Amino acid sequence: MLMAFRQILVVQTAFIGDVILATGLLEKLHEQYPDASIDFLVRKGNHSLLNDHPFVRETIVWDKNGGKYRNLFKLIGKVRKTQYDLVVNIQRFANSGMLTALSKGSMKIGFDKNPFSWAFNKKIVHRIEPGIHEVIRNHELIKAITDGEHENPKLHPTKDDFEYVKTYTEAPYVCMAPASVWFTKQFPKEKWISLIQALNFKGNIYLLGAPNDDSLCDEILKKSGSDQVVNLAGKLSLLQSAALMKTARMNYVNDSAPMHLASAVNAKTCAIFCSTIPDFGFGPLADDSHIVEINNKLDCRPCGLHGKKACPLGHYKCGYDIDIQEMIALLDKKGPTGS
Repeated sequence: MLMAFRQILVVQTAFIGDVILATGLLEKLHEQYPDASIDFLVRKGNHSLLNDHPFVRETIVWDKNGGKYRNLFKLIGKVRKTQYDLVVNIQRFANSGMLTALSKGSMKIGFDKNPFSWAFNKKIVHRIEPGIHEVIRNHELIKAITDGEHENPKLHPTKDDFEYVKTYTEAPYVCMAPASVWFTKQFPKEKWISLIQALNFKGNIYLLGAPNDDSLCDEILKKSGSDQVVNLAGKLSLLQSAALMKTARMNYVNDSAPMHLASAVNAKTCAIFCSTIPDFGFGPLADDSHIVEINNKLDCRPCGLHGKKACPLGHYKCGYDIDIQEMIALLDKKGPTGS
């Protein structure tokens, strides 16, 4: 028998991709507790992902800039006043753990690796095992109070978001998101240029990214020599980017946030894995998704759970040695326009 949760708080204060993957819990909690009010606590910069989300009452924002801890204690006060019936903490770091511990939540659930897990009512073992996706790990937090079936992440771009990108969708197109916060997760720019030049695609190629990705995308555009390429880095919101990706003939992405955007709108995905590997549990989830990685084994790969700022050995073979023909074939097999 399900418990009667009236007010639920989900906490995920990590990066964009982590927040997107956490939306699967919002879907499942709403499914199981349709009358409950669900709030979602995220770091500033990620809150726009939840704009007009149909299942979120309030997106609570932690501003880590300009008084990180002062703002955290303000949030703790706000959370304590609400007195949630259920607090689900996906983050494994101390700040979110302290917030959860002090939340006055009737039931507090989190992972055992959180330093404040001793204060949780339920501690769930966090383990990274081959074949176990992050959304399944996250679902373990609420499995006992929902059911055994996880929900994939889902974003809800609005009608206005789709209207905003409509002009870009009138002709066939593919999207490419060439940047990543971590260098060793980023397909080399020379390879992006080669991919654009080799694609047999009669349509537009949109380069997506954040405002600070504009210079990289502009360099790729200019060096590709293709009049098909349009640099949209910094020109679309996260939800507008998701809306555009939804109907692309293919989305070429790194193991980074845009891959999860594609998953969250079930968009066609070609996910490029350089230094990281899909077995870490962060691969694409769209029905039509493909993983491209180096074909030969490198003793140095993976070089860590997350990307690095530079290749530790200086050669970056896990990126440069990826065969773009696999990526080209995803469109060629569907005809010259990808149809």
